[in-house]
Amino acid sequence: MQPLDKNTQDAAKGNTSGSLTGDTRPKALDERGAIGKQFTEQGAVGGTAQAIGGPFDKEGMVGKHFTSGGSVGGSVQSNLGGKKETGG
Repeated sequence: MQPLDKNTQDAAKGNTSGSLTGDTRPKALDERGAIGKQFTEQGAVGGTAQAIGGPFDKEGMVGKHFTSGGSVGGSVQSNLGGKKETGG
């Protein structure tokens, strides 16, 4: 049996980002994380709001609060965003 390479070892630990053990990656709700990125203007939720436009646009009366600098998005980003250690 051959020894596992570094990427296979990392994948077995749940680190599928391709980075080495000990690196950091965005938390899920961070603006670059798996969930948070869906709320950016390029993501599924944010992109739909941009397409609708008007108050839902990133600069509109509603949409501006959901950016990473807005009151809702900023709170999520500062409290639940950021990076986490991957592996040991």
